[in-house]
Amino acid sequence: MSLMAEFLDKYMKQRYFHKARFYNTLVIGYAVAGKPELALQLFGRMRFQGVDLDAFAYHVLLNALVEDGFYDGFEMVLKQIKFRGFEDAITHAIFVKSLCQQTELDRAEDYLRGLLRNGGVGLSGIVVANLVDALCKNKQFTRAASLVQEFRESGLVPMEQAYSVWIKDLAQAGELSEAVEFLKGKKLADGYVPDVFRYNSLVCRLLRENRLEEVYDLLMDMKDQDIIPDDVTMNVTLCFFCKVGMADVAVELYDSRAEFGLSVSSMTYNYLINTLLGDASVDEAYLVLKNAIQQGHFPGRRTFSIIADALCREGKLDRVKELVLASLERNCVPSDSTYNKFISALCRASRVEDGYLVHGALSRFDKVTSKTTYFDLISGFNKSSRGDIAARLLIEMQEKGHSPDRRLYRAVICCLCQMEDPDKLFYSLLEVQLSRHEPSCLVYNYFIDGAGHAGKPELARDVYEMMKRNGITPNLQSDILILQSYLKAGKIADALNYFRDLSSRRGLGRKLWNNMVVGLCKANKPGNAWNMFWEMRSTHLRPSMECYEELVKLLCSHRDYYKAILLVEDLMQVGRQVSSFIGNVLLLHSLQTHRVFSAWMHSRDLRNTKDHSLALGDLIKTFSGGSDLESDILQVEELIRQCFPLDIYTYNLLLRKLTISEMDLACNYFERLCKKGYEPNRWTYDILVHGFLKVGRSSEARRWMEEMFSKGFDLTEATKTFV
Repeated sequence: MSLMAEFLDKYMKQRYFHKARFYNTLVIGYAVAGKPELALQLFGRMRFQGVDLDAFAYHVLLNALVEDGFYDGFEMVLKQIKFRGFEDAITHAIFVKSLCQQTELDRAEDYLRGLLRNGGVGLSGIVVANLVDALCKNKQFTRAASLVQEFRESGLVPMEQAYSVWIKDLAQAGELSEAVEFLKGKKLADGYVPDVFRYNSLVCRLLRENRLEEVYDLLMDMKDQDIIPDDVTMNVTLCFFCKVGMADVAVELYDSRAEFGLSVSSMTYNYLINTLLGDASVDEAYLVLKNAIQQGHFPGRRTFSIIADALCREGKLDRVKELVLASLERNCVPSDSTYNKFISALCRASRVEDGYLVHGALSRFDKVTSKTTYFDLISGFNKSSRGDIAARLLIEMQEKGHSPDRRLYRAVICCLCQMEDPDKLFYSLLEVQLSRHEPSCLVYNYFIDGAGHAGKPELARDVYEMMKRNGITPNLQSDILILQSYLKAGKIADALNYFRDLSSRRGLGRKLWNNMVVGLCKANKPGNAWNMFWEMRSTHLRPSMECYEELVKLLCSHRDYYKAILLVEDLMQVGRQVSSFIGNVLLLHSLQTHRVFSAWMHSRDLRNTKDHSLALGDLIKTFSGGSDLESDILQVEELIRQCFPLDIYTYNLLLRKLTISEMDLACNYFERLCKKGYEPNRWTYDILVHGFLKVGRSSEARRWMEEMFSKGFDLTEATKTFV
């Protein structure tokens, strides 16, 4: 409208603007442009110059004055129209419209009745429709209904417009039943057929109230009347079929949309997709969603997320990838949780390159991938030996505000150390990290740890020396990591030399001793570990429980049960309880050999054995075959409880002991464990399967195998040899 007003202003400045037809054009233009005050001024100037408007221009100006509420000007122009004999049905319609806008409904009704008494001259359907609409808007429905009936009975006025307005106002007021009944009645009595817009209005409102039978009746009525559907009808009908659960019919109608040249709305796409998902028709929902995105509709993040999750669960990652990339091409971005889940799913499916592609596409929209998803991407590239990309992602995630932990640094560094020219890649990443952080032990320690786990103690030591050259004093953790790097690489002599060197530079605290003992155990050096343990004890430092556990496990694996028993007795002598781990190791080896019990007997002969050691001896004797468990399994459990806390591994050992002699008792014990709330693991099932196979009860073994496989467990290699 502003453009039209600008054009009219320029038009007035033309030298020929005084001509009558151009005055007409200007008045009509300003009136239509929403500038009736300017049109009125121009009309006054025309009259002063003796020029007048034609009938059409008068009525355009009159209507514009009503629209903008210039009622004084309206009365003046109306008098001019009557004076010049231009009064007609349009004049009456505009006059009634003016009265309705001023809420002079009584006067408007009297005016209409006057026209009716005059034989209907000047009456039109739009005049009656305007008054009916005004009465309804003022909540005078009874009066409006009487007016409709009266004018219908007169037979002087076409009533289609009044009927349409009456139906519309009833529907808007929530009187849907009355609107539908009125429509049916007038169709039968007068042959009235509303237009497609009125049908659509009724159908939409009925659909909102789930009045599905009436919706169906109206749709069939449209079909019978050969009313050509439009986009609204199409979308409403689709929604209707979705609401009644007729997904197959909805899809059939959706597929035929091209025949009518119709388009589907976003709301309808949502209805259809959600209905198909409710029917577990994920593939059809995918096709609809794909088409919606191609048509420029993004059905909403929640709908997109639901279908993407469903496709991911079914392993149809190519389809999710297609949907994500298609939506991004149209600047429709899925929710953060959706694309993060999808990228992680691709990584878990060993499709890390595709995950990286989606990650890159989303980065262009300034979307920040979650920390967990970065971890999955980096882990995926580590597994595919692409440490260079993993390192790039590590740096990128820091730029996005995420902080990698030690394990992530370790995994990336280990991968880099397996590539060509590992030293160059290692120092390149170290240089970037040092440039991003204030100088501290933390970053250096990450790289010492990573090099140690990669089996590169020389790199670890070089970083350690670099730290000192850069004025950073290595902390205790730095020394522990260097020590561990030597031990992991099997360089025991270097580890011992470094340990002795540390003792001269700083006091050897409990942590260093513990790490040395545990590291020697993991390096499978029982002699060195044993000597280091007792050297630590001689300093009056108390070894950690991990020291005891790792050394007992190592000694038992080397069948040195006597030393293992001595360690356990030392543990109890310092007032500490035997851990479940140590107890389970002793019981496992007691099941395998009598030598554990013999070692305990030898220890008892040489030392003063205390009560708690005697209880442990009784337990070892029981598992070595010295007594049966069948007599009272509860007593054996209580005996174990006196020595150490029971866990699922302990119960598995008890179950294994029972399977040696009596499988039925073992099954009963399994049921009892489940009732106590313990969750059977892979070894629990494997023990039972192994036991049944060993005694030749194959059918029962198969039954337990089926249950085992249903839980996602697999047989151990030892049991597979029996199958």
